[in-house]
Amino acid sequence: MDTDINLAVLCGRLATAPEVRLFDSGGRSMRFLVTVAADRPRRRIDVVPVTLWDPSDDLVDSPPEQNSRVWVTGVVQRRAQDGPEGRRTRIEVVADQVTVLSPERCNVALGRK
Repeated sequence: MDTDINLAVLCGRLATAPEVRLFDSGGRSMRFLVTVAADRPRRRIDVVPVTLWDPSDDLVDSPPEQNSRVWVTGVVQRRAQDGPEGRRTRIEVVADQVTVLSPERCNVALGRK
């Protein structure tokens, strides 16, 4: 039986402070960049854009700071946007769960409402 799976799991640090967007519909999103360092098979650092739709009030009221360590689970999606320079696409992780390692070294699970 063939099964397709789209699951992304990231563990890294916030490259930027999260950006919260509010929409006329009352919805909101939080966007941020996660840096993920790897030593194998070769040394590199990837910067992955992440979007969390309808983040919890706790996460919006006390967003994690730049360089905070986070775990992210979600799915990989490609988004297309038409603009003056033509059609552009972007690949991002759409998060279901964001876990921030608090300053006290406790894991705090934050996600959707």
